Amino acid sequence: MIRFSTVELMDEQKCYDYLVEILHPNGLCCPECDTPVEQSKVHRRDRAPVLYVRCSCGRIYNAFSGTLWQGTHHSCCVIVRILQGFAQGTPTFHLAKELGVDRKHLLERRHKIQELAAQACTREPLADEVVEVDEMYQNAGEKGILHLDPEDPPRQRANKARGHGTWDTDRPPVQGIIGRESGHVHIIVKKTAQEKT
Repeated sequence: MIRFSTVELMDEQKCYDYLVEILHPNGLCCPECDTPVEQSKVHRRDRAPVLYVRCSCGRIYNAFSGTLWQGTHHSCCVIVRILQGFAQGTPTFHLAKELGVDRKHLLERRHKIQELAAQACTREPLADEVVEVDEMYQNAGEKGILHLDPEDPPRQRANKARGHGTWDTDRPPVQGIIGRESGHVHIIVKKTAQEKT
């Protein structure tokens, strides 16, 4: 989970450094030829601390080039707050309202990040001889959307419905598996009751 103090969340340089660290774990380099940024010349400084640099191959790039954040106009502080909100499960509606950004655009970005996270998840079994498994039901869906039309009432919240939640009732089951010896954790969101791991 991303943990920042309120002061750090307002520090553009600290947020930029954090983003470079997670987006480029092996160091920032040219997306065209992999030349390290230290060997490039600064081209533009108008969005500092986000610098545009010109590589010796001629490519102009910044820390967001070639990533999901390429072309973004958000400040580094806003991007970190978005990532923090996603990690903490803050509803898109509330996050968009807090940051003054478009909800639909934010939801699309959230889905892309979730898709990338799902692709990166390991499906290998844990090496531990003993594991613990548990499940929970996460409230999701339209809970932050106002329904002013009496002909279109909000769906009943799954936590008020009888029985276990499902993907269709906006309360999907989340299964967690933890290895007793290693402490490694696998977390899986189940879309259907029939889906097997």
